[in-house]
Amino acid sequence: MQHTRLLIGAACSFFPLFAQAAVATTLACPTSVPAASISLTGVPAGWTPYIDSPLYLSAAAPIDGAPERRGQLVPSGERKKKGQTTLSYRLEGRYPDGKWLQCSYGVHGEVTLSRRMDDSVSLCEFTYRKGSKAGQNEIDIDCR
Repeated sequence: MQHTRLLIGAACSFFPLFAQAAVATTLACPTSVPAASISLTGVPAGWTPYIDSPLYLSAAAPIDGAPERRGQLVPSGERKKKGQTTLSYRLEGRYPDGKWLQCSYGVHGEVTLSRRMDDSVSLCEFTYRKGSKAGQNEIDIDCR
């Protein structure tokens, strides 16, 4: 009987950890958009486009709805620590067009890649570190 209580107590202690882990969503932006996947059309007559290098990840954030809606969200918090900046986004309330992750590439975010996130996500944290290329950031994403 004592052994059974000990096992039940241990299981109850660990259950919240497993439940939280199951809810966490692993998301990651591709580190770059390869040069071979970038094409220019409709360039002015007489000009020849040439793309020499990939576009590197510069930013990431949740957005309200598909990218064409341009539903940029404002961070609810910011922390800086040892060369890192963490931006927090609370995603509570209604998102009738869904919650999306937007990854921006190029120094000024000239190109974006986006994907829909699970509707149950209510908090995302994006931790930025400078990358090795100009304008590049390494970004860890933690959504739950």
